[in-house]
Amino acid sequence: MLSKKSFNFSFRNLIIILVVASLIGGGIIYVGVKTISYSIYKYQKWGTNKHNGFFSELKEVFEKKAPQNIQPIKIVDEQSQVIKVVKKASPAVVSIVASAEVPVFENYFGDPLYGVPKEFQRFFNFRIPEQKQKGTKKQRIGAGTGFLVSSDGYIITNKHVVEDEKAEYTVYLNNKENRGDKIKAKVLARDPNNDLAVLKIDKKNLPYLKFGDSNSLQVGQTAITIGYALGEFDNTVSKGVISGLSRTITAGGGFNSHSERLKNLIQTDAAINPGNSGGPMLDIDGDVIGINVAMVTAENIGFAIPGNDAKDVFDQVKKTGIIKKKEIAFLGVRYIPITEELRSKNKLPYDYGALIIRGDTKEDLAVVPGSPADKAGIVENDIILKVDGKKVTLRNQLVDLISKYKPGDKITLKVYHKGKEKEVKVNLGKN
Repeated sequence: MLSKKSFNFSFRNLIIILVVASLIGGGIIYVGVKTISYSIYKYQKWGTNKHNGFFSELKEVFEKKAPQNIQPIKIVDEQSQVIKVVKKASPAVVSIVASAEVPVFENYFGDPLYGVPKEFQRFFNFRIPEQKQKGTKKQRIGAGTGFLVSSDGYIITNKHVVEDEKAEYTVYLNNKENRGDKIKAKVLARDPNNDLAVLKIDKKNLPYLKFGDSNSLQVGQTAITIGYALGEFDNTVSKGVISGLSRTITAGGGFNSHSERLKNLIQTDAAINPGNSGGPMLDIDGDVIGINVAMVTAENIGFAIPGNDAKDVFDQVKKTGIIKKKEIAFLGVRYIPITEELRSKNKLPYDYGALIIRGDTKEDLAVVPGSPADKAGIVENDIILKVDGKKVTLRNQLVDLISKYKPGDKITLKVYHKGKEKEVKVNLGKN
């Protein structure tokens, strides 16, 4: 039979054993921590010398540092951002008023019996109302919008806003310090290539707008316009989106009746009214991406000239004082676009392309003698189908496709010639 051996400890001895055990355990832990810390320090020092960059990379991982090539996502509250943009941009938007000397007429009654003896005039008692000019007076003849592009008073607007060379142009400032001030403006240059003009006023330290990159625009992005709506309500704001790019329209002139073909325009649904012409179209950051130029009778369709075109014009004027006429590529043909009606009526083999055809008079030749088209063998009744692989259509007309090239460029035309398709190499000339 096994017997249990019992141990009897007094309470005092138990306390002593626990205290001693705690001291020994705490000492072991302290020595261990010190040893580990010292080892890490030595290893880090060795690693820094031997493997430079390892610990910085390790630190980056633990701190969850974002890689440098990832751009931060920009999130904005659109409403508050639009308000911010308008507050920032409005002081740099100006109203432009055109005035000119116009004749003043007065009414009077003419004597139709002048020269008839008086004894006979008493039998007649009537006068003819007539008008005659009595001098001239200065009168407002038009209004538009512009915007400052430098602190020393350079202004961009539309050419049709300042088209009358005999008129005087007055700029109304809208910034807080000078609001309502009227300053005579000088038209420095009118763009021969586009509906743009550059003005200058004699004033310093003015607020001005900066240009964005209109080449990077996307359909659907926010567009903000500011202008002198109806020539009455200055700094009127409208907001919308970019509805389309690279549009072509035919727009009427300002004070003259002629029309102008405008290309590569920005289409927007932001309201553009008479008087808005020449005002800025801004992006969500407040940079100029376009210059308001035209509206159409259809609702929610307006157009603007790309901001990059205006920036180029401003740079030219500031450096040289003039805007250089753009060299336009020249093909040398007269044509009409093929429509479904034209194809059906004349039994043409295509419902697209440019039909080479002479004009109404004998002088209006289908192909200009000695032109690039003539040298390439293109003749009357040929159909130009493609330009460097791009179809010639109503939306992509031949003149628009050719305008994208420079004089001297070599292009390939696909031509329907005497019942057969062929490719023709052409060296474009200068118009």
